[in-house]
Amino acid sequence: MPLVTVTMIKGKPKEFRKSILDAVHFSLVTAFKIPDHDRNQRIVEIDSDNLEYPSGKSDNFITIEMNIFPGRSIGAKRTLYQEIVARLKTLGIQSDDILIVLNEPLLHNWGIRGGNPASEVDIGFKIDV
Repeated sequence: MPLVTVTMIKGKPKEFRKSILDAVHFSLVTAFKIPDHDRNQRIVEIDSDNLEYPSGKSDNFITIEMNIFPGRSIGAKRTLYQEIVARLKTLGIQSDDILIVLNEPLLHNWGIRGGNPASEVDIGFKIDV
């Protein structure tokens, strides 16, 4: 149940933004083995004068922040990063313009399925991949 936030400069076409979300989602399905229907994503668009990023980056610079259940191996995370970069490259986003950050709150810090701690719920898929 990753919660994904993509932050980018405002002004890209709707289809392009949807393609970014699809690329991130399919990367999660591949790397973390989440169910295909498990999509919790959003894009936050910011005016270019309200976003600072390192010099040498283009106007395609994006950050991808994910809150994920803990337990994924470094190998699964590496696969996720590589999948995202490869898929976004097909959209014309260069690898140097992609920053990915994973946050792993403990399961008891997730309130799901009617207000239950995720640590007390059968989430229906493995997180130790």
